[in-house]
Amino acid sequence: MTEASSANSSRRHHWRRDIVELAALFTAVAVADVVANTIVHGPSGPVLLCTGAVALMATAVFHVWWSRRHENAPPPTDTGATAPSAAGQAPRAGGQETALWRMRTTVRDEPGSLAALCTALAARRVDILSLQTHPLSDGTVDEFLLRAPGALTPAELTRTVAGAGGSQSWLERADAHDLVDAPTRMLGLATRTALDSAELPLALRQLLGRCTIHSVPARSLSGQPLAEQVPAEGVLEEHVMKFRDPSGGSLTIERPQLPFTPTEFARVRALVDLDARLGQRVPPRRDVLTLPEGNEITVRRADTSDLVAAREMHDRCSSQTLSLRYHGPVGDADRYLGHLLSPRFGRTLAVETASGRLVALGHLLWDGDETEVALLVEDSWQQRGIGAELLRRLVAMAAETGCESVYAITQASNTGMVAAMRGLGLPLDYQIEEGTLVITARPTGVPAQRGLRESVRIQDTTGRR
Repeated sequence: MTEASSANSSRRHHWRRDIVELAALFTAVAVADVVANTIVHGPSGPVLLCTGAVALMATAVFHVWWSRRHENAPPPTDTGATAPSAAGQAPRAGGQETALWRMRTTVRDEPGSLAALCTALAARRVDILSLQTHPLSDGTVDEFLLRAPGALTPAELTRTVAGAGGSQSWLERADAHDLVDAPTRMLGLATRTALDSAELPLALRQLLGRCTIHSVPARSLSGQPLAEQVPAEGVLEEHVMKFRDPSGGSLTIERPQLPFTPTEFARVRALVDLDARLGQRVPPRRDVLTLPEGNEITVRRADTSDLVAAREMHDRCSSQTLSLRYHGPVGDADRYLGHLLSPRFGRTLAVETASGRLVALGHLLWDGDETEVALLVEDSWQQRGIGAELLRRLVAMAAETGCESVYAITQASNTGMVAAMRGLGLPLDYQIEEGTLVITARPTGVPAQRGLRESVRIQDTTGRR
C-alpha cells in the first residue's frame, strides 16, 4: 500500500467517525428533550426522576461489587500446568521412600538410543540426577545417578534398562557423596593427591569404586627386579590398568566386575602424572602431646627421609620388641623400613622427643580392600600411652578414608597390643593360628577420645629438621 492510499483511507475513516458522533449527539439531545418534557409536563414527573436516580445508584453499586469480586478471584484451576515440587524433583505419590543407585550401561551409538532409555526409566518413576557418557568405538557407556522408588527392586530396574536397549548393565547402591558432579569430584581428588603422596591410592579407589590397587616396588628386598616395565603412557586392558609408579615401580589397578573405559583411564593417568610431577610429600602438621609424667613428645607424619633415624631406633630396641613387631627374623627388620616409610604403601606416624630423637613408629598400610596397622615403640618409652595414642590416630585416619576394617597381626603374648586395640572401644574380631593373633576392628564411628593432652603446632617441612 502506498503513502497516498494510506492517507485517503485515513481521511475516510475520520469522516465516518465524525458522522457517527454527530448522529449520537443529535440522538442524545432528542432523548434528553423527550425526557425533560415528560418530567416537566407529565403527571408523574417527580416519581420518574426519583426512580431513575435510584436505578442509577443501584447500577453503580452493582458495578463496584462485580469489579472487586473478579479482581480478587483466584486464577482458573485447570491451566494444564503442574506445580513444581521441592528441590526441583518430580512429585512422589504419597511421599514414598526412594533409593539412590549408580548404574552403568552400554547403549548403541545411534540417535534416539539414550532417549529411549530415559523414557523407560521415567515410566518407572525413576529420576535421573546426573549422567556421564564414556564414548567407545562400538557404542557409548552411560553412567547414571538415579533416584528410584524404594519399592523398585534391582532386578526390575535392570530389566527396564535391558528392555530399553541397554546391555552389560551394572548397578550398585549410591549415597549422598555421589551427588557431587564429576568436575568438582575430580578437583577434590586432585587437591588431596597434591597435598599428600599417600592419598593417591585412596583417590583412585574413590574415583573408580570397588577396585584392587597393587603398588609393586622396583626391586625386592634382596635386590631382584619386581616391577614390570610399563610404557610411559600406561596400559589399558578390559579390566586392568597399568602405570609407572612415581617411586620407580609399577601401579596396577584391577576391577573384575566392571570394565574400565578410556575416560576413566585418562582421569587416572592425570592423577598419576600429577603425583609424579609433585614428588614425595607429606603434610607439615606436627602435634605436641604431653605424657602423664609431664614430658612433651611430637607426633608427625614420616616418610623415607626418616630412614636413618628409624634404623637408629631399631638398634636401640631389644630383640623381643622387634620380634613382637615383625613376627620373623629380627635381622630382616631394617630391610622393611624403606617399604614401610614410603607414602605409596600407606601412612606412617613418627614420635619424637623434645630433643628430636625418634622413639616410636606407627604404620597404616593399604592392603587391597583392607588396612593393616602396626606399631613399634622403643623399649624405654613403652607403657606411657604412646602406642595407644598412635593406634587411635591411625584408626581414625582409616575411618576418614572410608576403610571398613583395620587389622593388626601380632603374637598372642603381646598383651600391650591387645590392650591398645581393646582401648579403641570398637567391636573386635580375634583369630588365632599357631600363636599368631589377628585382631580386626571396624573403624566406622571411632570414639573421639583423647588419651594425651595435646597442643597443635603447624610447621613448614623445611623447618622440620
